[in-house]
Amino acid sequence: MSNSSLPKRRIGWKIPAVIVALAVLAMAALHRRDWVESYIAAYATALVVFLTVLSLLVWFLLFSGASGRARVVGVAAIGALVGSALVVGKLTTRVDGTYSGVGVPRFVWRWSKSHEDVSSIQTFDGSQIDLSATTPRDFAEFLGPGRRNAIEGIGLSRNWGGAQPRKLWRQPIGVGWSSFAIVGPWAVTQEQRGSDELVVCYEVETGRARWAHVHPHTRFSEWQGGDGPRATPTIFGGRVYAMGATGVLDCLDGATGNTNWSRNVLDDTGSRNLEFGKSCSPLIVDDLVVVTAGRGGPSLVAYHRDTGELAWKGGQETPGYASPLLATLAGARQILTVNSASVASHDAKDGRLLWRYDWPGYLPKNVDPVPLDGDRVLISAGYGLGTTLLKVTSSAGGAMSVSELWTSRRLKPKFANVAIRGDCVFGLDDGILTCLDLATGKRLWRGEEYGFGEVLLVDDLLLVQAENGDVALVEAIPQAFHELARFSAIEGKTWTNPALAGHRLLVRNDHEAACYELP
Repeated sequence: MSNSSLPKRRIGWKIPAVIVALAVLAMAALHRRDWVESYIAAYATALVVFLTVLSLLVWFLLFSGASGRARVVGVAAIGALVGSALVVGKLTTRVDGTYSGVGVPRFVWRWSKSHEDVSSIQTFDGSQIDLSATTPRDFAEFLGPGRRNAIEGIGLSRNWGGAQPRKLWRQPIGVGWSSFAIVGPWAVTQEQRGSDELVVCYEVETGRARWAHVHPHTRFSEWQGGDGPRATPTIFGGRVYAMGATGVLDCLDGATGNTNWSRNVLDDTGSRNLEFGKSCSPLIVDDLVVVTAGRGGPSLVAYHRDTGELAWKGGQETPGYASPLLATLAGARQILTVNSASVASHDAKDGRLLWRYDWPGYLPKNVDPVPLDGDRVLISAGYGLGTTLLKVTSSAGGAMSVSELWTSRRLKPKFANVAIRGDCVFGLDDGILTCLDLATGKRLWRGEEYGFGEVLLVDDLLLVQAENGDVALVEAIPQAFHELARFSAIEGKTWTNPALAGHRLLVRNDHEAACYELP
């Protein structure tokens, strides 16, 4: 019998069609943003693609009905293709951070120029300035006055159609995620330039760099979060207090940037740096400056702000990435802090633990707690935790305790601090602007996606710093989402909090900064 008379093998395509259809349905379900967070969707999508390819390969080898020769040739071709792609990819590409806050690595050509080009960044002239002359509209610390993430009495225009924000300057800046602290005509931030970590003072109106304090050969690198410092300086009494990414706390002369004193917080507390670097902004409490420590040490540590002498240590938990803040709850003045597995309160005088709320979750917690009237505290985090309203009480003997009023998974701000106005909570739920009812935790509306940016409340308006560098103006109302205006402030991945002093808006990311006069 000739070969031509043999029956031809038939390949059944029903099984691969079903496999592909199931994969498409799975990916569609994963990208239902109302119930699956984007970082889970991204990595689960990669897993679905891998399992789909693997399933198709198993089908081809065992159930396709293809000839033995076709199977061998097919597997060899696939292996050669995958192997070649891996080798070529390793030789020609490198990881340059992430595309967004989702955490998916960004691959670029190995020969492509890095945006960290210190030659294009202006030097500083070293001239003396006056950081002691404060004004009512200063933005002298992280999240503004009182760390409330809210400013009153600014009077921004609600219609930018006739008068767009006016650009005063826009220029390259050293890498890092520090925001600006502003006093009078001066703005201070932190940067990485090459191997050096810096605290730099700029003139608000011109962007001219006046002085810089340099820590040579001090560099923090982490591929997901990026390189450079993360914390925002605090300006108080003509001095600048700055926490570097490697745990160095500086007190600088605001006139020159010269060192008054410097401490290595990790060495002082016998602790190790956090995975994504030290990011807490120093808190001034009376004659103390308070910061979080590291892994394996105390939660908080306080230094005398004039001398740098160690005052006290408090707590025994690994801190998170939020900054400490001062509040008065249940009649007691206390410091609130977010740890890796809890929210805790410490006595402002000696660091003694006052109360603790168990808040497990192994992924980073970045959002500051918000103290509210009625002895309440609002806490928020991404990675599935959501937003919780707590109630703090004090017994007749003075012992303090905390209870949960409500928890909502409808607001999961991964990076962005929330803003409170009246009975509304505004924040970026996995990148989508959302409003919750403060009394119940129920979602009132869900608006546009701005990515993993930041939110700042200005009177009855929200300034939304989008992750792509846009700045939007949104009404802070419970009825519905309503964006009033938007403009492109800077370009590229922007995670840094905006700073507003009067009508001067300062924004930055890891490679450029800009100042605009808002109408």
